[in-house]
Amino acid sequence: MFQRFRRTRLNKHLRSLVRETNVSVEDFIYPLFIRSGKGIKTEVASMPGVFQMSIDEVLKECEVLKELGIYSIILFGIPDVKDSIGSDSLCEHGIIASSIRTIKEAHPDMFVVTDLCFCEYTDHGHCGIIDEKLETVNNDATLEISGEQAVIHAKAGADMIAPSGMMDGIIETLRTALDEAGFENLPIMSYSTKFASGYYGPFRDVAESTPSFGDRSTYQMDPANRREAIAESVSDEMQGADILMVKPALAYLDLVREIKDATSLPMAVYNVSGEYAMLKHAGLNNLIDYDRVVMETMVAFKRAGANIIISYHAKEVAQMLKR
Repeated sequence: MFQRFRRTRLNKHLRSLVRETNVSVEDFIYPLFIRSGKGIKTEVASMPGVFQMSIDEVLKECEVLKELGIYSIILFGIPDVKDSIGSDSLCEHGIIASSIRTIKEAHPDMFVVTDLCFCEYTDHGHCGIIDEKLETVNNDATLEISGEQAVIHAKAGADMIAPSGMMDGIIETLRTALDEAGFENLPIMSYSTKFASGYYGPFRDVAESTPSFGDRSTYQMDPANRREAIAESVSDEMQGADILMVKPALAYLDLVREIKDATSLPMAVYNVSGEYAMLKHAGLNNLIDYDRVVMETMVAFKRAGANIIISYHAKEVAQMLKR
């Protein structure tokens, strides 16, 4: 006898009762892009609804987020001056350190995550100190200043550090630096499997971080490599990461599931700028039922194994869930 699967689909309340995967507003971290100045809220053409903001506007945005039930944010800084080593990110008065203190003073209930990297702060747009001979990032020299940056974020009041540069040994380096500075309870969310992806284009518009030469293929993951992708996350778990991440999300859900099954840590996905822009522009041009496709995408992230979703859609999803 064949099974009648439709029995549990015919009533909407029963469909809700047997639903295996649910999306909650508590699942989301919302990205914010901060630059110096006052009264600045500049929309990014490639990412409608996403803005570069001065800190006073960010404080207003935090009020909006809390009204929607979103209490977790991740900060990206856009400094006035960039140099070869990203000095602004190594200064306690830099854009991110200053912003953390201001946000935590005004909104102590916000959970503030900091993206720890150098691409937004360097004049060459790469994620660390350049090795001139190899024309790529010097891994170990970058580890040294990454530890400095982590301690600056911690002292400013960050609630979690999220290193995104894909340097080998970054988690062990940060864990050691934070522990020695007395921040042994500060968690690290690792960008543990981050691919050299074409989906990042719009982000580089908003963060002003396009590399001035070459690309990031020497330190970010090859999109074709499955086993290496799993090994990257397993390695970061062993080094002391508290949360793992796959970035981008949508084209890599097979690896979200495989890493989830291979490790014991909570799993985050970064629903990146290109993924956001594709849905946003398709919706604005009436090519898709935007709300439906966004929610379907979020469910896919959760179904694949994500506990946390970093997404530019977060505010819209919160509004959809309220409706």
